[in-house]
Amino acid sequence: MSTSSDWITVGALADGFAPEAFILPNLADLDGKTFTLHFANGWQIEHRFEQDTLTWSAADGHSSGTATYRATSVRPGLYLVDFIKREGELTSSVSLVLDTASAAFTAVIGRMPSQQETGEGLYSRALTGKPLTSVQTQFLHGSLDRPWQPGLCPHAPTTELVGLRNLYRYSPSEVYEHIYLNDQFYSWQCLKGVEQGLCDTDRCDTYRIADQLYLFVWREKIIPTLGLVLIDLQQHRSDGKIFGYAGESFDEFSNFPVSSYCQVLNQTEYPDA
Repeated sequence: MSTSSDWITVGALADGFAPEAFILPNLADLDGKTFTLHFANGWQIEHRFEQDTLTWSAADGHSSGTATYRATSVRPGLYLVDFIKREGELTSSVSLVLDTASAAFTAVIGRMPSQQETGEGLYSRALTGKPLTSVQTQFLHGSLDRPWQPGLCPHAPTTELVGLRNLYRYSPSEVYEHIYLNDQFYSWQCLKGVEQGLCDTDRCDTYRIADQLYLFVWREKIIPTLGLVLIDLQQHRSDGKIFGYAGESFDEFSNFPVSSYCQVLNQTEYPDA
């Protein structure tokens, strides 16, 4: 039986996932390419890809920098680009779903809570109307290399996963299951691995990217964690990352890739209320 001492840091989780992980290769497809992302909120940010680094520059000057990045692909013409953006004292996780076939993108920006925020109890957060998790996410959409107009990005929130029970094998030693409850919550449990026996129900967001392809993002409340994966139910694969504080202090981050072979265990069909 699990006890409170069984909860581990994101850094320890990364160590557990690493041996023989089923991660997808880091692709060089984007090397030498430049995309201008036209955001629905009015931003225009140029992203220039080199062999190991990504350089971004906003037209209005509000953001610029360089970072190492990971680029993967679960389907032709679609890339998941992930990097850590450090500007001043602010560290953000940035994940871009670049949909070159539709000339559109979705950006997910995530931030870890401060030390003070992690000290807030769940009861206190509930009574003040705050989400139980203090991990923050922002979803932004736009068009690639063309001015934004409403309707150009086909990525949209979906409930198509609701009722699905899915098994994820991240490595020979790490196996999880997800149960998608509604458009805001899902339940997970570790069947095998460093978190074996642990389970919880956490906040989530799901976007339909294409037929049977979903962007799934979750935010954990016990150990501050941001998880993000593309789930391809056609290819029975998922790919993404997990982001959080590496240890018990608040001065180092862990951002590690996770990919899996996945299979549907069952689908619950709910009668009309």
